[in-house]
Amino acid sequence: MSENKGIMLAKSVQKHAGRAKEKILQNLGKVDRTADEIFDDHLNNFNRQQMSANRLQKELNNYIRCVRAAKTASKSLMDAVCEIYEPQWSGYEALQAQTGASDSLWADFAHKLGDQVLIPLNTYTGQLPEMKKKVEKRNRKLIDYDGQRHSFQNLQANASKRKDDVKLTKGREQLEEARRTYEILNTELHDELPALYDSRILFLVTNLQTLFATEQVFHNETSKIHSELEAIVDKLATESQRGSNTLRKQTSNAIKTSSPVQSPVNKLNNASINSTNYQNQITTNGGSSLANSHANTADLPAGVLYRVKATYGYVKEDVDELSFEIGDTIRVIEYDDPEDQFFLANLQEEGWLMGQKEGTSEKGLFPANFTRPI
Repeated sequence: MSENKGIMLAKSVQKHAGRAKEKILQNLGKVDRTADEIFDDHLNNFNRQQMSANRLQKELNNYIRCVRAAKTASKSLMDAVCEIYEPQWSGYEALQAQTGASDSLWADFAHKLGDQVLIPLNTYTGQLPEMKKKVEKRNRKLIDYDGQRHSFQNLQANASKRKDDVKLTKGREQLEEARRTYEILNTELHDELPALYDSRILFLVTNLQTLFATEQVFHNETSKIHSELEAIVDKLATESQRGSNTLRKQTSNAIKTSSPVQSPVNKLNNASINSTNYQNQITTNGGSSLANSHANTADLPAGVLYRVKATYGYVKEDVDELSFEIGDTIRVIEYDDPEDQFFLANLQEEGWLMGQKEGTSEKGLFPANFTRPI
């Protein structure tokens, strides 16, 4: 058994040595080689196809790794957002739901890229190495064929005796066998290489459509989540401007005293506007607000409780509010509907008054501590 293996190994070494010698002679121009320009064109197309496919596979693998890393980073960021967003704030539960949806969306995105894009691409590129092996085998058989052809030509040129007929017969048989083996592989590749090359279009159309559609869905859904998150924070901002979530208001409610809406400017100028004393001096009588000791109530039109002057500008946030600029005079009035006086009284406790900008028909709620009584 070992003797047979030794013989086979010796033949293999001899065959490889013969091919190497034939290749060197061809490269040196000592012998001719069988040319097939059509096959060479097919092979060039195949090499470009394999190179492009391998690069796409490499970059897609890298992209999916980055998506998974971005998923982890996004989750960490959203966890930090949920941690800093306090439970008593408006939209807390909605924010928790949206950040959870964001994490699920990232996970689904990464899964689809791997399952629906990368796996088909791996299958497509997986057939290319097998084709490459077949091309390499064909090239080896071509060298064998050319080698047998050159050997037989030498035998024919040097045959001079009768005993050389045996060598010629054997050489002819070996040449015919080498030719058949080569031509079978060459003919198959003439069919398979262009078919494989043409298949790239249909595959890439399907694969890239899936990739781009997956991207589109992910980014569209992510945009919706971010819009929802923005709306949640916008609502918090509006409520914060009204003092709904300030520590001052919470403390005020705890001790059952009223506190006006706080403004950044007011905090810097408490000396000139004592809004707390101002608000505490507002009283309620039968559902109507009366002027305090600092307000002049003489010669006022019917329905006007007192007048105030704007010390800061205010831009309304809702349709039922009143906008004004510094220096505007505002008449503090009652609600037109007596049944709404209870609602107005509650707003006054939170630092809001009902007013009409003097000289106009504009009416609405406004923060008391943006004004001073006159």
